[in-house]
Amino acid sequence: QVQLVESGGGLVQPGGPLRLSCAASGSIFNLYTMNWYRQAPGKRRELVATITDSGSTSYVDSVKGRFTISRDNAKNTVYLQMNSLKPEDTAVYYCNARRITADYDEYSYWGQGTQVTVSS
Repeated sequence: QVQLVESGGGLVQPGGPLRLSCAASGSIFNLYTMNWYRQAPGKRRELVATITDSGSTSYVDSVKGRFTISRDNAKNTVYLQMNSLKPEDTAVYYCNARRITADYDEYSYWGQGTQVTVSS
């Protein structure tokens, strides 16, 4: 079982930075692929960034070059550094931990979400 707690959301002006954190409790954090999703009002939840257990990263096209996902396995924490924020980045951001075992059992856990609002 993994519990995830996001923090760092808030109100920021367009062009500004914000860093989200997701602290995980439970065991074997380093074996999980960590994802950041977001959901804007009236829209589907969208995968924003992924970092695998080996440290490989990927991003949705709309945030490439602006967002950076990273993890600190010693602290059981994953981060999302968001720069050059735009109003269209406004959403609730969710942390997700996912793991598929050698026996193909899938485990997926979600945080409660943190609101990010980009507005002047």
